Amino acid sequence: MKNKSFLFISCEEAQIICDKSQYKEATLWEKFKLSLRFLWCRITRTYVSKNKKLTQSLKQSKVTCLKQSEKENLKETLQKELKKQEH
Repeated sequence: MKNKSFLFISCEEAQIICDKSQYKEATLWEKFKLSLRFLWCRITRTYVSKNKKLTQSLKQSKVTCLKQSEKENLKETLQKELKKQEH
């Protein structure tokens, strides 16, 4: 059994907390542990940096999603085309 540290977390745990933090779901304690890992781990710093850039890009993008009716129409058209190809 691994001896789990009270303050220090693994890179995997840091990545999970980083993701939670981006969505405002991380607790204050998790953010503190992430900050400790961030100070000495180059991999964690790189992950956090890339995650922040991705989040910023998504916020600034003008991406729009299809409406539910448009999705259904697209699905029906695709199914019709697939049936045509089968015959």
